[in-house]
Amino acid sequence: MAVKTSRTEKKVMYDQKLCKLLDMYSQILIVGADNVGSNQLQKIRHGLRGESVVLMGKNTMMKRSVKIHAEKTGHTAYLSLVPLLVGNVGLIFTKGELKEVSDEVSKYKVGAPARVGLVAPIDVVVPPGNTGLDPSQTSFFQVLNIPTKINKGTVEIITPVELIKKGDKVGSSEAALLSKLGIKPFSYGLVVQSVYENGSVFNPEVLDLTEDDIMEKFAAGVSMVTSLSLALAYPTLAAAPHMFANAYKSVLAIAVTTEYSFPQAEKVKEYLKDPSKFAVAVAPVAAAAATSATAPAAAAKEEKEEPDEESDDDFVSGLFD
Repeated sequence: MAVKTSRTEKKVMYDQKLCKLLDMYSQILIVGADNVGSNQLQKIRHGLRGESVVLMGKNTMMKRSVKIHAEKTGHTAYLSLVPLLVGNVGLIFTKGELKEVSDEVSKYKVGAPARVGLVAPIDVVVPPGNTGLDPSQTSFFQVLNIPTKINKGTVEIITPVELIKKGDKVGSSEAALLSKLGIKPFSYGLVVQSVYENGSVFNPEVLDLTEDDIMEKFAAGVSMVTSLSLALAYPTLAAAPHMFANAYKSVLAIAVTTEYSFPQAEKVKEYLKDPSKFAVAVAPVAAAAATSATAPAAAAKEEKEEPDEESDDDFVSGLFD
């Protein structure tokens, strides 16, 4: 005979399980579980089995367990989870890659009909085409101002119609029409709302960032720090190369316009005094290049002229024979 567990014992067991998971895992996905059924949740648990654990429960119980465990262990980082436990949420403890776990969770979404009073998570558009309904059902379309026509004894929608907008509540007429058309416009599953990792909490959109995105953002940040440092004349590691380059240009400008000099400025000053010295070195190279370019043309011209001379000699000798 099975021993019945009291509510107090269940709370104690739940508290122990949650505290154990907090000690074992440093990565947690906080997921919304609105409109997720038990069968769907079971499939998600099975799909994540091996490296992740899904824990659902009442918010008050989870908050209480987290606070008490943080006080006992001294790990105050756990307290950052408390503000996130709002609404119908659950926790996924994992040791795997957060991006892969998030993608795996998103696979288990199922279609759902539009129920009356439900807030639409997306826009619902009824596509044009034959509905398969008989003409007696046209009243549904007339109430919703959907243009139709009778084609071969059935109702046909002429143009696509935005039936429900995101954020609006589903009315009885909209729900009845979508049900008759066999359209399940919504899909539900666990939705990652926040990510906890080693005491830090961040938006799940961070998981979609690639290495190129990170490098681009890092480069933009370095550029901003450099610009600010140069504007304030405050030395930083990012601005140091630019400061040295600007300082060298300033010293070089002073050396050029005054008698002061230093080894790196000697060549510049020498060039400014007599640019022809540097042009002489270039002239032979240019002449050699011009010679090499004209030589083949001259040789070709000589080859063409030689046959003409031979033909003239042959003509003269033949004339006096």
